[in-house]
Amino acid sequence: MLSRNQTASVASNQQCDTYAWFSQRAWVEVDLDALSHNVQQFKQLLSPSTQLMAVVKADAYGHGAVIVAQTALQSGASWLGVATVPEAIQLREAGIQAPILILGAAYTPEQIYAIAHWKLQPTLCSPKQAFIFSNILETINYGSPVAVHIKLDTGMSRLGTNWEEAAEFVQLVARLPHLTIASIYSHLATADSPDPEIMEEQHKRFKIAIAQVKKTGIKIPSLHLANSAATLADSQLHYDMVRVGLGVYGLSPAPHLKHKIHLKPVLQVKARVTQVKTIAAGTGVSYGHQFIADQEMRLAVVGIGYADGVPRNLSNKMQVLLRGQRVPQIGTITMDQLMLDISNIPDIQEGEIVTLLGDQAKEQITADDWAEQLNTISWEILCGFKHRLPRVGVV
Repeated sequence: MLSRNQTASVASNQQCDTYAWFSQRAWVEVDLDALSHNVQQFKQLLSPSTQLMAVVKADAYGHGAVIVAQTALQSGASWLGVATVPEAIQLREAGIQAPILILGAAYTPEQIYAIAHWKLQPTLCSPKQAFIFSNILETINYGSPVAVHIKLDTGMSRLGTNWEEAAEFVQLVARLPHLTIASIYSHLATADSPDPEIMEEQHKRFKIAIAQVKKTGIKIPSLHLANSAATLADSQLHYDMVRVGLGVYGLSPAPHLKHKIHLKPVLQVKARVTQVKTIAAGTGVSYGHQFIADQEMRLAVVGIGYADGVPRNLSNKMQVLLRGQRVPQIGTITMDQLMLDISNIPDIQEGEIVTLLGDQAKEQITADDWAEQLNTISWEILCGFKHRLPRVGVV
């Protein structure tokens, strides 16, 4: 684990060996103090009886699943959420023993064997899937019942049994051997919208479904419905647990919810200047010459590109931070490199650090900024950084 100053020192030390030089051409910094702060901020919104699940699927939204999970648990989270069985196994192999909910659907015998072996908690979405689980566990003579979570579709039209069939589905699962019901949950489609109408309709359906389940006499240990946006929007949606994804990483799920909580972005993306040169007026830059210098310019080549997760569609649109100043990117972003116009900053040298996402001095560029330019969402930006960028935890 490195402090911010230590990380910067390692990254800019031109006397380091050849491997260290190339391994640090570009990297992702994960601010663990900011991550801890965000978890604690969400915990303060919850009643003492409501637990917090940190959603660490997709390698913790590109931040590094193991280090994020460990920090989130130390900071107040009590559950982890992943999308796939391999994601959960990675956490178990790292020694993490907290309960892990697999949010995606698992069906194959290999997946079910792994779920039982690693003591994972799957989502059941249909009677067919429930029968498959029970039958496979019977064939391997698995002793302890597997804790399962029943997913209801209340309007997302993705995974889950129709909410109107909740009581029937719960009764079926309760009768099947080798399974024990740990929770019932659903997912909200529009919790990040300023208009609460659809969210309120889904909540109404969820409440009706739960009321029907209660009439069966089957006791459900836990109910959960809220993602990051719903957690911020309405405390009535908190139930026994909230599932916080984007908020853990320091970004608001919607502009109108920003005032509800103080979050700190966790991820910074940094790279080195690898060459500095001067080009003459009329010189084209990069593939297709989509940028042509209108005067003599000083140009910096930076060792990061679209193969690392910098969207090519940001070409000639984005800015980066260098010596605390905003600097324009010029020319087409290439697979491994991009170019900057550094004409207004004297004496830039090879090896200096460029911040693509993050802060320098009083300037900040966030995933929200990129998402707005690309007409997409910050989730996609965060998940786009590839694994050839080392993840470095800083405190």
